[in-house]
Amino acid sequence: MDQAFSHQLVALLPRLRRFARGLTHGSEEGDDLVQAACERALARRDQFEPGTRLDSWMYRIVQNIWLDSRRRQKKEAISLDPADLAQHAAPAAHAAEDGLYLAQVREAIATLPEEQRTVLMLVTVEGVTYRDAAGILELPLGTVMSRLSRARVALGHALENRAARKSEAAIIRIRR
Repeated sequence: MDQAFSHQLVALLPRLRRFARGLTHGSEEGDDLVQAACERALARRDQFEPGTRLDSWMYRIVQNIWLDSRRRQKKEAISLDPADLAQHAAPAAHAAEDGLYLAQVREAIATLPEEQRTVLMLVTVEGVTYRDAAGILELPLGTVMSRLSRARVALGHALENRAARKSEAAIIRIRR
């Protein structure tokens, strides 16, 4: 096996895990997805074209395995465990609040349609360019831009609605 390929694959693992966890909404399922993607990549190493981007190839493998499993399961909704989401919150001065807000953001992302969520994860979380995301997802550039725009708007509305509901609940508690 090519050592350079193996080293590049190992270096990609944190990014692949983050992407997979964003797709699956869970650390265990995301880790399983990354493992399956790595197994497939190693088994099909000869299909990787030298000189191309390994990260794009791996993102595509992760996404294809995930889509295949979704088709098999024929599930429409994925349940979220807020405790699982909160454990991945970044440490900060206000860790409790930040963790809660991060869990709310992740929960809001989970409500996005699959197509929008995938583009949002690639571009905003993984930092993939629009053009590279279009290549990974095998979509026209305009479609990627449109899905990302709709995802951002929907995410903003979902978070605003949560904040409004939280404020209303606080006012009701004060009045009692």
